[in-house]
Amino acid sequence: MATGEDLRRMALSLEGTTEAPHFDRMAFKVARIYVTLAADERTANFKFTPDEQQFKCMMLPDAFSPVPNAWGRQGWTTADLARLGAEDLENALRTAVAHAQPRKPLRR
Repeated sequence: MATGEDLRRMALSLEGTTEAPHFDRMAFKVARIYVTLAADERTANFKFTPDEQQFKCMMLPDAFSPVPNAWGRQGWTTADLARLGAEDLENALRTAVAHAQPRKPLRR
């Protein structure tokens, strides 16, 4: 059973991650936001690709669900932290942070 503190600790241990307010949530980002934590620290929204989202929701349907709007169609996925183990949370964070890395400059 994961908690908001677990998410915060694990996210901030990932290289380059910072934490800052984002509307009514806390956001964790490198170059871009990859996860947000609800104010009550019970749920988090992760940035996955649509394929990753589908896989997570299939494998752990009690824990993961698409955000119910256009953000969800882009891969943003809500997790009920209490339904995640530490390994599942760490895997979700590592998957999401991969999408938040700085983009490489174009070669000329």
